[in-house]
Amino acid sequence: MDPADVWPDLPYAAWCETATTLQLWTQIVGKVRLMLTPWLNHGWQVPFYVTARGLGTSPIPAGNEILEIEFDFISHRLVLRNSRGDERGTPLKPQTVAVFHCQVMDLLRDIGVAVAVNELPNEMPNPIRFSQDRTHASYDAGAAHRFWRALIQIDRVFKLFRSGFLGKASPVHFFWGGFDLAVTRFSGRPAPLHPGGIPGLPDSVTREAYSHEVSSAGFWPGNEAFPQAAFYSYAYPEPPGFRERSVTQGAIYDATLGEYILPYDTVRTAANPDALLLAFMSTTYAAAAEAGKWDRASLECPLGIPARARQLRVNLAQPS
Repeated sequence: MDPADVWPDLPYAAWCETATTLQLWTQIVGKVRLMLTPWLNHGWQVPFYVTARGLGTSPIPAGNEILEIEFDFISHRLVLRNSRGDERGTPLKPQTVAVFHCQVMDLLRDIGVAVAVNELPNEMPNPIRFSQDRTHASYDAGAAHRFWRALIQIDRVFKLFRSGFLGKASPVHFFWGGFDLAVTRFSGRPAPLHPGGIPGLPDSVTREAYSHEVSSAGFWPGNEAFPQAAFYSYAYPEPPGFRERSVTQGAIYDATLGEYILPYDTVRTAANPDALLLAFMSTTYAAAAEAGKWDRASLECPLGIPARARQLRVNLAQPS
């Protein structure tokens, strides 16, 4: 396979209109999940997951049944399935957010799910209610497919990184608010109350998400304020000295964003993209853990190996 197909080029300017429209579409579906699923710590009940065909919700409670919704970036369809065997779908194609919102609500009613969502987008500038948004209507199928192909590789490396931690860690999941794939490690200690103030996100949600100390890493495809695909890593609360630590070559600390940044292009064009991305995640986590005085000996373990049980540290001393 051509390396460019494994780690495809994702120039933000070339697909920015599709990226914005797709982010709004994912928010409609994500808010359906939000309204039907009991709250889980740090908002972990709402993200999507990378699937063999695109991005999916995983099971959503729907009365006595379950519902799954998937953005299929191979057939370019939105697919709804339930545990009764019902399936509905609609093409992913150039169409307004208002039309897409109407289609999703119609499909849900047709499959027996009654739900209404807050129509105001989250974490986006100048939000327009979904049912009134006739501005965003782009869908470049090739670009959406390349974005998903990149997510496949990133998800795979993120999951390997997650395997090297014994403490509390999030799944690797895709947040439709920020339109980013992320994985988070926790020190186990409570964090000071987050000040909030994130545009388009209720302070109560932000404060619940950051109730405990974290080192978080992720990937986003870019936006108007930061128009390039990049990996990021940050700590909350940021410990003294975190931003001065030595990390992977090619990464920098962006004081405006408050996080380490590694351009996606730097990774995809590297001789060994997997190794470089893993090094970025490992060194920036180490920067947070060392500066924050985490109990690294108790929290960490070697990376997981398929079909091999983790080796335990056995204390051979017998009690006297």
